[in-house]
Amino acid sequence: MDKRVLGNGLPGGGLEVSAIGFGCMGMSMAYGPGPDRADNIKLLRDAVELGVTLFDTAELYGPFHNEVLVGEALRPVRDQVVIATKFAFDITPDGKNHGPNSQPEHVKRVADECLARLGIDAIDLFYQHRVDPNVPIEDTAGAVKDLIEAGKVRHFGMSEASAATIRRAHAVHPVTAVQGEYSLWERGPEGAVLTTLEELGIGFVAYSPLGRGFLTGKIAVDTEFAAGDFRNSVPRFAAESRSVNMALVELMADIATRKGTTTAQIALAWLLARKPWIVPIPGTRHLDRLTENLGAADLVLTPDDLAEIAAASDAVTIQGARYPEAAMKSLGL
Repeated sequence: MDKRVLGNGLPGGGLEVSAIGFGCMGMSMAYGPGPDRADNIKLLRDAVELGVTLFDTAELYGPFHNEVLVGEALRPVRDQVVIATKFAFDITPDGKNHGPNSQPEHVKRVADECLARLGIDAIDLFYQHRVDPNVPIEDTAGAVKDLIEAGKVRHFGMSEASAATIRRAHAVHPVTAVQGEYSLWERGPEGAVLTTLEELGIGFVAYSPLGRGFLTGKIAVDTEFAAGDFRNSVPRFAAESRSVNMALVELMADIATRKGTTTAQIALAWLLARKPWIVPIPGTRHLDRLTENLGAADLVLTPDDLAEIAAASDAVTIQGARYPEAAMKSLGL
């Protein structure tokens, strides 16, 4: 697979990763019961065989279980992969999240805990999962800088941060990548954030690039999600929202049919075409979906294709919030 560089404007160069990464969260939370541990480990190793080098996890996923899973799966190929994980919450050993905590001493303690769960000597990319409104970003960035100087972390990342906050953090220590939800049905990063990243030479990692499955075309207005699937409580997936939002998928499906591809591949190829420093990280639990997703890296969209996709996206006003109200507040969104 082609490679991309996150943080190509950094002194000494940035972080080279596969053009499409792997978001691992769904293996441990959010989407209800899934494959067993052995199947998840096999899929992660299959992803490496297929050319994926960027794997995204977090202490919050599980909590904790996802890092252990990812660490075990990737241990035999550690020298071939980039492992990204995240801090930012006060999570007690029983798995309860007590809210944001990016105090420097907490960040450093979490780094040691992440290293132990992953079974690695250094975290390749350490993201602040969400900005802590109670801690100056300069203090948090300084803690990550200390971790980098100590050799425990290689690159500093941020997630769902504003352009102004990114600038302040970057002034303390260069930010390699910013992560955010970005797709044809979530265009929020466009504008100030992407403009700032381009100016500073920071990469962008797009999570939920397939709209939590909606942009695959496999979800209908009457699709029922399993018990425990958080989409049951997401306003954007409510029946009345889906009936409106389906228009975007139908327009994408028309384009995909003419291109001889799939709606998922159109959605991912569109992101790849936006900027050479954008890397989407779709997640999946199935090998056929993984293979389909990675096929988007070889899909070339012409200027006419991109114009048609833009027109399709502009024609539909997406309905519903992307998280439940309580989650929006707890995540600081």
